[in-house]
Amino acid sequence: MTSEIQPYYREDKADTCERFARTILNGFESYFAEFQNITLAARARFENADWHGIRSASIERIDLYKVKTALVLEFVELIAGDDLRDLDFWRCAREIYSQLIEGHYNFEIAETFFNSIYCAVFKHRKIRDEYVFVFSPLGDMPPADVSAVYRTYRLESSWEEVWQRLLQDYAFTIPYENAQRDITNITAAVQDRLADRFDLSGDVELQVLEHYFFRNKGAYIVGRILAHGESMPFVLPILHNEAGAVYVDTILFGADKVSVLFSFTRSYFLVDASIPSQYVLFLQQLMPAKPISEIYSAMGYNKHGKTYYHRCAYRHMQSTDDHFMIAPGIKGMVMTVFTMPSYDFVFKIIKDKFTPPKDMTREQVKAKYALVKRWDRAGRMADTQEFKNLAFAREKFSDEVMDELRAVAPSVIEEHGKALVIKHVYVERRMTPLNLYLRNATEQQIWEVMDEYGNAIKQLAAANIFPGDMLLKNFGVTRHGRVVFYDYDEIVPLTDCNFRKIPEPRTEAEEMSSKPWYTVAPNDIFPEEFRLFFSGNQKARKVFDQLHSDIYEASFWKGLQEQIHSGYVEDFFPYRRELRFDREPTPQAESQSKPA
Repeated sequence: MTSEIQPYYREDKADTCERFARTILNGFESYFAEFQNITLAARARFENADWHGIRSASIERIDLYKVKTALVLEFVELIAGDDLRDLDFWRCAREIYSQLIEGHYNFEIAETFFNSIYCAVFKHRKIRDEYVFVFSPLGDMPPADVSAVYRTYRLESSWEEVWQRLLQDYAFTIPYENAQRDITNITAAVQDRLADRFDLSGDVELQVLEHYFFRNKGAYIVGRILAHGESMPFVLPILHNEAGAVYVDTILFGADKVSVLFSFTRSYFLVDASIPSQYVLFLQQLMPAKPISEIYSAMGYNKHGKTYYHRCAYRHMQSTDDHFMIAPGIKGMVMTVFTMPSYDFVFKIIKDKFTPPKDMTREQVKAKYALVKRWDRAGRMADTQEFKNLAFAREKFSDEVMDELRAVAPSVIEEHGKALVIKHVYVERRMTPLNLYLRNATEQQIWEVMDEYGNAIKQLAAANIFPGDMLLKNFGVTRHGRVVFYDYDEIVPLTDCNFRKIPEPRTEAEEMSSKPWYTVAPNDIFPEEFRLFFSGNQKARKVFDQLHSDIYEASFWKGLQEQIHSGYVEDFFPYRRELRFDREPTPQAESQSKPA
């Protein structure tokens, strides 16, 4: 190896570079193996209905990356010594590392791991492609053979027989609650929803990813139906009845419904993918509109998702004449937000000083965002990517944006000639602020989106998250019509809150008082006051009151707290409940059956 590298000082330095590069690669292999081990335990946890174990494992896997990079950093500091901050040394190490991972099945994630060690040393500065893998000399992704990760089921005699074979192959160690019922439901759904679009006879096959996707209390079988040149993505959600059996809850068809399953608003899946890129490419074929960076993140490789996002973002910035603008919506008291007209993401910067009455620190806001990354987002909070010292072309910023940044966050920006460096920024999927969406919404859309808004609040609460500031402007509407919360500076665990009913005034003076006549502790919350969140839109409030008035009752929130304290874990369905199959009747003879 060393003979192939042009030594930048002496031959012994090249040897140090090689040991240095091998140490980082060994660290990556250790990280990936432990990541896989945590993932592999998900099936047993699902079979045992160990929902708290699945949640703990998900958090452990997220934290694993930081643990492993910190450990590797200790070793490379020892190996490199005084050369650790020598850029020529890193240029040599990058070249050797690139050779070490050539032909590696997961070279793209290994490159991201190398980048993380570099960024830990240089505090996310001096990032150049000659020292790290800003772009990969091996390409964005390995040349993956997706056929190696799916099973094929051909339509031979009947659709019932196809689904029977599939459910048999994907059986757990616990039985199906009623396999024949599930097969009948799936077959009927195929006929009802696809018969008008596809010829479902003759040359038809199913291609199904070989391993389950586990998350929260569900296991998902993901695949596609190929019929006479047409393709239809599908997903079978499998749920545990917590009485020792499983059942197929529904079947989801189409790219949009699969995309919601893999949404940026949900926790990461645990899926046994020894070569993640194979799964990513298959899934991208099912969801062409879904960014590859989000698919990597959805599978738990959020750090590489960040790398892939950055590469795509750079290319977009290079290919457009658009300029950054202030994001539409009411300006926040804690964050300033900008975007591009042609771009599907927004950039969020914490202000130097917060607008009263906000009273918190920058570190407290960052801690809230870190909490969201590790929490079960229940499909109602947007995932974010955090960047430090992110460089932009200064010419891309309009005068309006630069004036805003200089006014509210001067400590966060540095101007260096043609470059603008933002020291700390969050990147998040762009959504339409709910208050803006309502301005042009039809009566039907108002009804639907306010139902979504109420469901978002309730599902966050069931996940032990109290949003705090529930103003309409702090929620966004996705392209699928889902309502998502994205303002995290006031979130707290629901169990930390003390929900109270406003006491009745005892005297006329108390009744006429403009200030509370009762004591209020810092964690006291009065749900009756939530009606104030609709002060600017009475039409929306009227609809909300019809659908979700229970949110105004302290008893509603206390009931959820009792549920959480009891250890109950809520189901968070990534699909409409009306799509769920009818599980009745369940004949006793079928109750412990597996497919024949």
